[in-house]
Amino acid sequence: GGEAVQFEVDEAAEPPRRKVPAGSAKTFRHYDQRQSFLLPPPLDDWLPEAHEARFISEVVDELLDLSSIYDSYLVTDGAPPYDPKMMLKLLLYGYSTGVTSSREIERRCEVDLAFGWLAANAAPDYRSISRFRRRHLGALDELFVKVLALCSEAGLVKLGRVALDGTKLRASASKHKAMSYDRLGPKIEQLEGEVATILAEAEATDLAEDETFGTDHRGDEVPAELARRETRLQKMRAAKEAIEADARDKAATRAAKKAQREDKGDDEVAEAATQAAEKATPEGRAQRSFTDPESQMMKTNDGFQYAYNAQGVVDEASQVVLGIEVTQQAFDVDQLISMIDVMGATLANAGIEASPKVVLADAGYCSEANLEELDELEINALVATGRIRRGERVPPAPTGRMPKDLSRREKMARRLRTRPGRADYARRKAIVEPAFGQMKVRQHAGQLRLRGLEGAQGEWALHTICHNLPKLAKVATVARLWVT
Repeated sequence: GGEAVQFEVDEAAEPPRRKVPAGSAKTFRHYDQRQSFLLPPPLDDWLPEAHEARFISEVVDELLDLSSIYDSYLVTDGAPPYDPKMMLKLLLYGYSTGVTSSREIERRCEVDLAFGWLAANAAPDYRSISRFRRRHLGALDELFVKVLALCSEAGLVKLGRVALDGTKLRASASKHKAMSYDRLGPKIEQLEGEVATILAEAEATDLAEDETFGTDHRGDEVPAELARRETRLQKMRAAKEAIEADARDKAATRAAKKAQREDKGDDEVAEAATQAAEKATPEGRAQRSFTDPESQMMKTNDGFQYAYNAQGVVDEASQVVLGIEVTQQAFDVDQLISMIDVMGATLANAGIEASPKVVLADAGYCSEANLEELDELEINALVATGRIRRGERVPPAPTGRMPKDLSRREKMARRLRTRPGRADYARRKAIVEPAFGQMKVRQHAGQLRLRGLEGAQGEWALHTICHNLPKLAKVATVARLWVT
């Protein structure tokens, strides 16, 4: 209730100096947060010369061909977009340092020196960053190949031993927003009844309003409650149809493989697959996510979660990733031959003509069909066979010539027990698992931001690019690559 006291502030006065304890003779360096510069300093002077952001910037500016990205902007309307080089630099540096959120990248452009330097003191909004990432997912596979070619030029790719493995990437989907097949049917019927009731009430309301206000009243607004139920109903119907289609596909595949093992003709194989698909019924516990229907329930380190299975082939010399793929299949067994093909195609596109001396894979990739195809393709691979099955003959210390009557699985198990086989396979974990661990710890690669299989493939490519780039940065000869 007293009078307000007013203070007059002299803006031209010097800022208060830091008080020094009495008796102290120490002189401190000048410190003034409001100090002005006589000349504005260049932004480039603030970032250390050996900073990782500089290397990423130089790689994007000087070494990567971004013509496919720039070509997509030839016909555009609206305001000028941000330069793709800047956006790509922000994504690469963000993913390299574990910053994968588009909102966090926007915030870092305002408060983080390296992000601000890459953005030239601009601050693109998170929607622009997110749209750029989603729009150019296809170009990320091309960039992976180009970075791999640079790694090869720098002498990082030796193609001696290479190791294949898979790792689970958590989908951007909650397992609590899903429903089993057994629950979908009754729930759909319940929602259909609720929707019918709401529509009937809306029609009765329209008739009453026509009598009150006349027939000119629109009365066609969708009630919010109906809109919510209709959306849920659409998602549930789509999930139910997807589960049924998945069951038909699996039944057809099993029937076709069985018919092929019985040496039946192509027509008989197709007929068996068709009949099996028609009779297929989903398991009651089969689930489908509403938020990311393309993800699948898989066993992860955090229990069962909606996830994708990311595959990678890693070179022993510098742990450079040579080939990548993302699949919706929880198990690795069907990925062995396809990943060897992916690696071969990637190496060829990167201008690398050599082939690995030996491919290493764990027991999750072992099957009689895979071992047979490895023999037919004459691929030197060591695939763990797992536990010895009943009736299999594998000497604990094989000596002499290999018996002719052994099965392919027994032959592989015998190779793994030879001295060269033990020496090669012992390196599998040390080759591939550190690469996955580095990406998951440093880059937070275990949690996906984008939904759908295409989004998962694009993010996995982005993470593996950011894994290979630091390998390239550590090589002394890399300086020669952009100087020349």
